[in-house]
Amino acid sequence: LTTGRFADEFEKKFAEWIGVKHAYLVNSGSSANLLAFMTLTAPELGERQIKRGDEVITVACGFPTTVTPILQYGAVPVFLDVTVPEYNIDVSRLEDALSEKTKAVMIAHTLGNPFNLEVIKKFCDKHHLWLIEDNCDALGSRYTIDGETRFTGTFGDIGTSSFYPPHHMTMGEGGCVYTNDSKLGRLILSYRDWGRDCICPSGQDNFCKHRFSGQYGQLPKGYDHKYTYSHFGYNLKVTDMQAAIGVEQLKKFPSFIEKRKANWAFLKEALSDIEGLILPEPAKNADPSWFGFLLSVKEGSGVKRNDLTAFLEKANIQTRLLFSGNLIKHPCFDQIRGTDAYRVVGELKNTDYIMEHSFWIGVYPGMTKEMLQYMVDKIHEGMRECKKK
Repeated sequence: LTTGRFADEFEKKFAEWIGVKHAYLVNSGSSANLLAFMTLTAPELGERQIKRGDEVITVACGFPTTVTPILQYGAVPVFLDVTVPEYNIDVSRLEDALSEKTKAVMIAHTLGNPFNLEVIKKFCDKHHLWLIEDNCDALGSRYTIDGETRFTGTFGDIGTSSFYPPHHMTMGEGGCVYTNDSKLGRLILSYRDWGRDCICPSGQDNFCKHRFSGQYGQLPKGYDHKYTYSHFGYNLKVTDMQAAIGVEQLKKFPSFIEKRKANWAFLKEALSDIEGLILPEPAKNADPSWFGFLLSVKEGSGVKRNDLTAFLEKANIQTRLLFSGNLIKHPCFDQIRGTDAYRVVGELKNTDYIMEHSFWIGVYPGMTKEMLQYMVDKIHEGMRECKKK
């Protein structure tokens, strides 16, 4: 029932598909982000180890679990604004965010639209910073740098994915952490599996042939290596039943991507005549694998976002805000708001605009043309009706 042969098969095939050396299944995308960040706090990383008080550049406009591990490990998130209509980090402020305490950049590709990997990768390389790509909403997106095209999640030091039902592929619950760095891969495995030092596969005792012959820490020589812990870890593994679903989903995944792209393109064309809406734009040098279709109601349009989303929900069209909107405004920040637990660089003007005016609708591959046209018709109708209020 626990992690076994199907998990091994999925990790191997997923790593081959996305183009990395190491992939490790976990129980959610949020756990994947936790594990990715936790790995960079390992003492084995020397001067590059992220410690309490070190800074990590990120954004406040997104899902909270991109930021949560930073705070939980005592590091300091440094928030930058985002751009509209790409809805990704404003790379023009990166140098302004840099300090002698900066150790990493950890951000997500918003709803499948890659952030400016070319600029951010150069910035991280220049200043010897870690780059964690939260790829949970962008699995299958591609980006091109200097003529080389790769999947998002593989440009940074560590990438993460989610297999929650609404995402590009699913196991019901589940996630993945992946890297090309073998040292980081070994640390990821340890932190995922209780923090243990042993790398023997589950159920295979003494696979390493030195279970009772080593000496670690201040333990007596010969202490069972299977129960020796080199890190403060967790059990973040996925069940083998979930992994079996993932193996089958991976076979169908390319068709899911193409259908999402087609649905997104249909909505973009069919809604282009609405002057009161800002439609999303794909990033330069990117081939997005879209998670959703993001819309912003223009100021001065005479329409309020909440009125429009209420109209659509009443018509059985589900809507979502862009996750936290501005995370700093949420109750979870009440106890630290205005303290040195985080930094804000410049104004978060677009972040606040998105919080007030933006929402998104789905591009699920199972939607028919009739469903898509119904959504388009109702958005047109909603813009007209809400303007009368």
